[in-house]
Amino acid sequence: MLYLIGLGLGDAKDITVKGLEVVQRCSRVYLEAYTSILTVGKEALEEFYGKELIFADRETVEQDADIILKDAHLCDVAFLVVGDPFGATTHSDLVLRAVKLGVPYRVIHNASILNAVGCCGLQLYNFGETVSIVFWTEAWKPESFFDKITKNRKNGMHTLCLLDIKVKEQSLENLMRGKKIYEPPRYMSVNQAAEQLLAIVQNRRQEGEEPEVTENTVCVGLARVGAMDQKIASGTLQEMTTAELGGPLHSMIITGTLHPMEIDMLKLFALNKIIFENC
Repeated sequence: MLYLIGLGLGDAKDITVKGLEVVQRCSRVYLEAYTSILTVGKEALEEFYGKELIFADRETVEQDADIILKDAHLCDVAFLVVGDPFGATTHSDLVLRAVKLGVPYRVIHNASILNAVGCCGLQLYNFGETVSIVFWTEAWKPESFFDKITKNRKNGMHTLCLLDIKVKEQSLENLMRGKKIYEPPRYMSVNQAAEQLLAIVQNRRQEGEEPEVTENTVCVGLARVGAMDQKIASGTLQEMTTAELGGPLHSMIITGTLHPMEIDMLKLFALNKIIFENC
């Protein structure tokens, strides 16, 4: 059987008891290593689980899934995912491939950033569509996600922004030359995301729009949610460009209409409580 097992958001101990029992009896255990990261490394997980882990990068999961599924109809194989197994569409693809090969599967869920963001005090049922913010390049500066934020804001809904992760990425030059040389890992910070959002705000104004999101829109920055040193900061979009949240992973929320209780909760994490006086 193929087991898809969520690891939660913090460290090795965040796996469920059920998940740990399955891992310890599996013949092979793969660790998905590109949609998110834990606060501890592979070695710490191996020590706690008592099991050797096999790294599964994007190329393996998306192009060579048959390697993971090999003999999974004869023995138990585990596929470990930071957060919850279905936080990324890639993992649905793995399930579909397993079914096509006649391999039974089972999912063991865990906490995900999609529900853990409630730690900042915003009510989960007040969130609209989640968006991803990617690293811009000189030649590629997508803005389509901004329209989704605008739609959420018009409906009074909050927007969770998942920030880009670049792991085992190749430069354009190495890609064109066919060289398997990879760039160092990069994780987008709240500061970088806020700067890109502000650039879009300026672009829209130059096009004659008055954007729904402005420098003064209330936002929330979150770092290392689920870890002992998690950090939360609330403030304006402008303030998010300089908020000090420490190391990865970061997420950001663009708020919609705020309930009085949500405002009281955000004040606990405020960079400047004055901004909440007129909310």
